[in-house]
Amino acid sequence: MFTVTIDVDKCEGCGECTEGCPADILEMDGDKAAVSGDPSDCLGCETCVTVCPNGAISIEES
Repeated sequence: MFTVTIDVDKCEGCGECTEGCPADILEMDGDKAAVSGDPSDCLGCETCVTVCPNGAISIEES
């Protein structure tokens, strides 16, 4: 299982992570990205980490 963490101080709300997530567990919550749906659906692919221009997302295996 993977845990996605979004640093809201770094997130500028570009939406790149929400568009790139193949598991569809990220969404925009106002002007910031947020984990939605079932976080355990995360595939650990790190697409969101790669596309985030601000380094606001991290994934840890638990």
